[in-house]
Amino acid sequence: MIKLNINNFRLQTLKRASLCRHFENEVFQRVKNKVINFPVYLSAGQEYVASSIAQLMFNKKIKPLIFGQHRGHSIYLSFGGDISRLINELLGKKSGCTFGMGGSLGIHSKKINMYGHDGFMGSNASIGVGACFSSKKPTIIFIGDAAVEEDYVLASLSWVAKKNLPILFVVEDNNFAVLTKKKDRRDWLVKDVAKSFKIKAHETYDNPKNIFKILSKNIFKEPQLINIHTNRLYWHAGAGKNSNDVFDRLKSEIKSFGKKAEVIDKNIKNKVINLWKKHSKIQ
Repeated sequence: MIKLNINNFRLQTLKRASLCRHFENEVFQRVKNKVINFPVYLSAGQEYVASSIAQLMFNKKIKPLIFGQHRGHSIYLSFGGDISRLINELLGKKSGCTFGMGGSLGIHSKKINMYGHDGFMGSNASIGVGACFSSKKPTIIFIGDAAVEEDYVLASLSWVAKKNLPILFVVEDNNFAVLTKKKDRRDWLVKDVAKSFKIKAHETYDNPKNIFKILSKNIFKEPQLINIHTNRLYWHAGAGKNSNDVFDRLKSEIKSFGKKAEVIDKNIKNKVINLWKKHSKIQ
């Protein structure tokens, strides 16, 4: 078992995040070059949310039910999803994780207990709550800061509180609903709404230290929600870049670890590039 300390946690999380980032960069280039011609939702920039949560689950040897949102590549990879099957999915092959039929949005894997999103914003919250209620298994639901504005998501929070379910809501808060910022959409915080339902709620940035400290104790002992502020590097969908001044957590973590992290990141990058090349040649 990996020793549960913050420095090791950060390094292992960095490895997961690096895998996610280089995967997404390769997808971005293929969308840009029209190799992939269907809507793609990239999680580059946000990978430290899923990678931190996944590393915590790994350390604690917990295998929860996972309900991801549409921006789910990093969730799948962070929790141990087969990278080759995800590549093949995005190439439209039957050997993909959803047999080439789910595309970018409906990422699914029974092996890691991840259930595909149907495209209806926030529906995974209601479905995940139902699954948790019927099974009583530890459950993680990833939703965006726009999805929490849907009425059925709020109703799901109320039900979770009433039934005291072993569930964690993770809000990947990139501040955007496509291109509309939160300040133009609402005047409330999801943390306050969760607390009004008597759900234990937290708010932090996508810093693995913070996530570790907040969730390392008493997870799944009661319903919890964590709103994690993060940054989307690419557009809502497709191949376009957001502002260059967006904070990049991965670069920050690599810099803090120094040469060791640079070598790890480079090796992972090469591995991802080679896997994409390999599967792009196989018909």
